[in-house]
Amino acid sequence: MELENIVANTVLLKAREGGGGKRKGRSKKWREILRFPHISQCDELRRSLEEDYGSLCEKQPIGRLLFRQFCETRPELLRCIRFLDAVADYELSPDEKRKEMGEKIIRRFLSQKSPGFLPGISQSHISQCAENLRKSPCKDLFSGCLRPLREYLSRAPFAAYLGSMYFDRFLQWKYLERQSVTKDTFRQYRILGKGGFGEVCACQVRATGKMYACKKLEKKRIKKRKGEAMALNEKRILEKVNSRFVVSLAYAYETKDALCLVLTIMNGGDLKFHIYNMGSPGFEDERVVFYAAEICCGLQHLHREGIAYRDLKPENILLDDDGHIRISDLGLAIEIPEGETVRGRVGTVGYMAPEVIGDERYAFSPDWWGLGCLVYEMVAGRSPFRARKERAGREEVERRVREEQEPYSDEFSEDARALCEMLLTKDPRQRLGCGADGAAEVKRHPFFRSINFKRLEAGVTKPSFVPDVRRGGAGRRRAGGMIGPPRLTALSGPAAPGRVLQGRAGHRAVLHGERRQPGPNRQRLLRQVCHRQRLHPLAERDDRDGVLQGPQHLRAERDPLPGPGLEAAARAAQAQPAAEALPAPPGRLRHRHHHALPAAARRELAPRRG
Repeated sequence: MELENIVANTVLLKAREGGGGKRKGRSKKWREILRFPHISQCDELRRSLEEDYGSLCEKQPIGRLLFRQFCETRPELLRCIRFLDAVADYELSPDEKRKEMGEKIIRRFLSQKSPGFLPGISQSHISQCAENLRKSPCKDLFSGCLRPLREYLSRAPFAAYLGSMYFDRFLQWKYLERQSVTKDTFRQYRILGKGGFGEVCACQVRATGKMYACKKLEKKRIKKRKGEAMALNEKRILEKVNSRFVVSLAYAYETKDALCLVLTIMNGGDLKFHIYNMGSPGFEDERVVFYAAEICCGLQHLHREGIAYRDLKPENILLDDDGHIRISDLGLAIEIPEGETVRGRVGTVGYMAPEVIGDERYAFSPDWWGLGCLVYEMVAGRSPFRARKERAGREEVERRVREEQEPYSDEFSEDARALCEMLLTKDPRQRLGCGADGAAEVKRHPFFRSINFKRLEAGVTKPSFVPDVRRGGAGRRRAGGMIGPPRLTALSGPAAPGRVLQGRAGHRAVLHGERRQPGPNRQRLLRQVCHRQRLHPLAERDDRDGVLQGPQHLRAERDPLPGPGLEAAARAAQAQPAAEALPAPPGRLRHRHHHALPAAARRELAPRRG
């Protein structure tokens, strides 16, 4: 079984890295799969499309690219494109460089003496831009100039684009996009986790080589648990989401036995793992501000679409390979019509807002409460209303949420404490983010003074922490298309006699150096898999007793690879006293996976005489 795991992990890692070669994970038949139809086959599609400039040339990535290429063929339109690019760079520039860049834009595009002058913009708009630049170079300085420019592009240039070969190519792409998606569209890889309605596995698009997570909802389980409405609600909400801060739906298809949602794959682990398993609990201020800002942007997008998330907690915030986060698992999300409210006791104990616990009506206020809980936990290394590993019942935690004030330690800066107090206000009418401005009100808080939200939303801001997904940054796949860390981690490398590992559940396992050696064929295969691919066998968790299970006798001979899981296990090993290893009597006190028990445990369990 352990050999199968090693091979499955190796295949997945190779696929994630592009598979090697020039195709970068694509099928040998990728050209045939992506072959464009003859333009005559797109006539019906042309008639069915709504000829709207905003939809075809701004919102859709392929349409935006092709319209840009069309404009680059005409000098008068090329100036418009370059102006739009310059304004986009201005909006993403740091505050100290904004005035200089604004002056360059005015001289190049808004001055009548310049060869790049744009005649479609009125003199009043130009004068207003120059005046605002002298006073304060704000991010939206050129918004007054962009409106007439877009109106100009949406008329004659857009009509000419519709009759060009660039729009024909757009129709061909849309034709391919409308082809049916089946299980044969993807390569399926190992199972990454299991949930209430099915399992999650890694998958790869044959035509492009792009990796995703495939969440398979088994039809029998859905019907047995009467979860049809929940499954369809999750799919419908995922279809509306298009944000770099929320896990998005790429494809959806069905098989005979399952409904399949193909989602963004996140390889960096969940926030709970990084809070509690990477050194001392909690994060430094810079990292807290960055994650809180990205979560705020994700909530803003959901609320703009009329979606209340209702389950904000560290387990549902996932990191990608670059260290950016996404909100995941929209199973409890709900669409709320504008101006209306809903009622429902849903969420996770310790993160539910007082109005949810009290079964009152609400709109988006529980999400801002959840953000306050997350910021508190990232700073303090514990949730605001229950200490870590504290055995407090549901009723007690809910009483604290309704009645008690959360404690604050010296770890909180003045701005962090002020933000948490405003987000964790018991009355939703007084809570930060619940006013008319919504997320904009939260973004203006001094806690986020170091964040340029334009740059953040464009993906330009670099995270301060990047998970090492190749060397153990995350391992356990959670249900819902999300990846998380393993609950127990084994030390890689040669096993030292008498070394003790401490698991989360409090169980210990002693690793011994003397073990049955694998045969020569198995040794050769393991060397090929582990050494050439730089991969170590992954430990598995046994849910019955929490003890490490894994191929400890099949060790790679190289030095252990660094990673958060290894660091956590090493710290646990140092914290435990060395145990004396005694040979276990045959068939009596032997662990079922042949790990000898510690001496203290053997003495406690040994039969007593007389």
